[in-house]
Amino acid sequence: MNQLGERLAAVLAIICIVIAPFVQPPWFFSIVVVLFALILLLIQKTRFFSLSIIALAIFYGIGLIPLFIFSCTLAFVVIGELVFRSVGENARSYFAYAVVAAASAVLITLYTQYLQNILVLQQPAPLTVLMGILVAVLLKVILGDRDDALMVETLGISMTMLLFSDINYQVSVSLISVAVIIAFGFGYFAYRFKTADLSGLFSAALLGILLIVFADVRWFLIMLAFFIAGSACTRYRYAEKEKFGVEQNRGGARGYRNVFANGGVSAAAAILFGVTLHPAFAAMFVGSVATAAADTVASEIGVTGGTPYMITTGKKVPAGTNGGVTLLGEMSALICAIGISATAFFLGVIDLPTFVICSIAGLVGTNIDSLAGAVIENRGYIGNAGTNVIGTLGGGLFALAIYWAFTV
Repeated sequence: MNQLGERLAAVLAIICIVIAPFVQPPWFFSIVVVLFALILLLIQKTRFFSLSIIALAIFYGIGLIPLFIFSCTLAFVVIGELVFRSVGENARSYFAYAVVAAASAVLITLYTQYLQNILVLQQPAPLTVLMGILVAVLLKVILGDRDDALMVETLGISMTMLLFSDINYQVSVSLISVAVIIAFGFGYFAYRFKTADLSGLFSAALLGILLIVFADVRWFLIMLAFFIAGSACTRYRYAEKEKFGVEQNRGGARGYRNVFANGGVSAAAAILFGVTLHPAFAAMFVGSVATAAADTVASEIGVTGGTPYMITTGKKVPAGTNGGVTLLGEMSALICAIGISATAFFLGVIDLPTFVICSIAGLVGTNIDSLAGAVIENRGYIGNAGTNVIGTLGGGLFALAIYWAFTV
């Protein structure tokens, strides 16, 4: 991107953040920002930069997002991008981006608090700010050098902050701080030991924070048990898997697709539990984690258990075929599902009847995953990540339904 365009955009962003609280109505301010952003279009290689500012101004002008979210998103996308490019695109640049985003959010928060004596402004929740920062960095890692990256980041950051602002979940800064330390500590070591790539680091940290904040640290430990079991089984007889071409890519290092495919449903269950405090969502959480763990173990150990049979036809298929199952894989899945459910039971997250439900749910979800692989994935409609989502959702909903059937 043109350096002159970057600097002009940064100046425009700072001016907008400073004067926005005083310019009313918002639609008038939006028109002014759009006109100035159009000038950036005249500078070479600033098209998506300009379009991002224009889109954000329109969101604010029509009342879709409040002033604070407008200011934070503008700072993250424009000022953060300037710092990111000046550092150079490497692992450190993403952490520099995160630091700048956090610093910008703090300054904007202090500014809005100062203006409370003059204007009536909405005070942001710390969790909303944190989610915006995490999504900003994660999208930066995922999108890389795509031309439309800034547009996607603008949409992702603003809509994420709007979602958590609407949820309005109240949580202390001290708990958020503990969650950040624990989740990022885990993500960092996973990255250093090459069990997760950079996108896996930030996505795992994001899910970990959600689990700790909306539930508690015990839920994070259950997810950690899945990660340890999955990583260990990935390395199980790895040389033999390489020989037959059924090994995990990149030595088993997990990326954001794997993290969200296996942990997205459980994170949603944790959020629902935090908002409602209904124990049925604890069953859904454990059922989905048990499924993710059981499916991973079944895949990694099952491929070493001889010739698999297609789950839909019972015919022999080559090792590694989607939908292929073995007796060893099924047994491994059941044992792993019991192990994850037992962990949740001993941590006090679920009771004994729910332990039984979630153990069965793990095996059921694993076979739903296999069915999806045979019927949908093999036809090219979805990829492995989509299959994992179907499996974990199936296991989680099975646990939720059975729990509800026997307790309501």
